[in-house]
Amino acid sequence: MALEATSKPEPLRLAVLVSGTGRTLTNLREHIAAGKLRARVAVVICSNRKSYDTVRDAQPDLDVNLLERKIYGSPAEFSDVAFETIREAGANFVVLAGFLSLLEIPDDYAQRVINIHPALLPAFGGRGMYGNRVHAAVIETGCKVTGCTVHFADQTYDTGPIILQRTCPVHDADTPDTLADRVFEQECIAYPEALQLIAEGRVRIDGRVTRISS
Repeated sequence: MALEATSKPEPLRLAVLVSGTGRTLTNLREHIAAGKLRARVAVVICSNRKSYDTVRDAQPDLDVNLLERKIYGSPAEFSDVAFETIREAGANFVVLAGFLSLLEIPDDYAQRVINIHPALLPAFGGRGMYGNRVHAAVIETGCKVTGCTVHFADQTYDTGPIILQRTCPVHDADTPDTLADRVFEQECIAYPEALQLIAEGRVRIDGRVTRISS
């Protein structure tokens, strides 16, 4: 499947889903402002009160919504409400920015939900593998190289087609915190780069593999 290119005057309309501090959201907006990412943030959804307060206070010009996972009885119910909010905002792509709640992706957003994972998938992915848990596992396994993976999300954790990856070294003296900082530096490059490839219509999905045209 080739993703439809967005015409030059029309940027990607992003729904950004956040569970943490919103650092990735801030990074994407900086790339947008610098003209390096042809997109705009149509709506932000936060899965907890702390995240909502942090993002709303830091970026009051955005449409920030609180959607607490804990008040919904099932992932399906939570996902229905989330995607209704996304549709109402007119977003055509969904960006998971440290979003920790599993979504059930409806047909109209299939291959339009993008995630970033702080390791080189398929290694160190899956349920429960997020944040410093990933970095601790990388260190404990003795890996010499790690990095991040931008991929299309599907109905399970960390299994969708990979768009791009960036790497960084693992040092002998690393802790999960120091390694997390180094990986995040790569995330700040990889996520906007992957989204810009989509905006330029250069990403084609072929089964479980993405093809990037020149």
